[in-house]
Amino acid sequence: MPLALLEVSNLTPSLLVADHAAKAAGVRIVAIESTDSPAQCIILEGEVDAVQAAGEAGEALAQRMGATSLLTILSGPTAEVVRLAHAKPVYSPLLEIYDARIPREDHMTTPDAIGLLETQGLVAALHATDEMLKSASVTLVGKEKIGAAYVTIVVRGDVAAVQAAIAAGKQTVERLGGKLILADVIPRPHQELLALLPK
Repeated sequence: MPLALLEVSNLTPSLLVADHAAKAAGVRIVAIESTDSPAQCIILEGEVDAVQAAGEAGEALAQRMGATSLLTILSGPTAEVVRLAHAKPVYSPLLEIYDARIPREDHMTTPDAIGLLETQGLVAALHATDEMLKSASVTLVGKEKIGAAYVTIVVRGDVAAVQAAIAAGKQTVERLGGKLILADVIPRPHQELLALLPK
């Protein structure tokens, strides 16, 4: 089965790109795998034309967001590469994170929107989370780490509430002088993306 491999700087841009790519063409998100740096590799599977279209749509979005990206299409990957693409995540006890996000069957039901706020530094992330939860009627989905002190906070709720929460979180990070990587909202997230996130 053909694969698109799209490496994108940081987790939040990767989640936005994966959602966009899945919505752009009939592909399956196999995984979002860490590169042992802030960059993440989105692995898409489907027919050749679909993975090409999804990969190009995702790369275009990454560029519009100012994220770095690298796209390659494997139209006839070897069986070994397919096995690598479908490998189970490996847990790093030192970092307390898995090296990949793969689809889970027990994923959250489809919210109106999810909000993503990524910082470098836990203090700003936690303070921003507190402000987001106090400023709007949203639910905390989880905290995702990718190493090097990069933290992504995920919230869910209706579109207006998530937008308000993310705006409040972004202002908090900026007020604290924290390093904001990206703050954004995904209305009507794709089921393929939801399967990668905590419940």
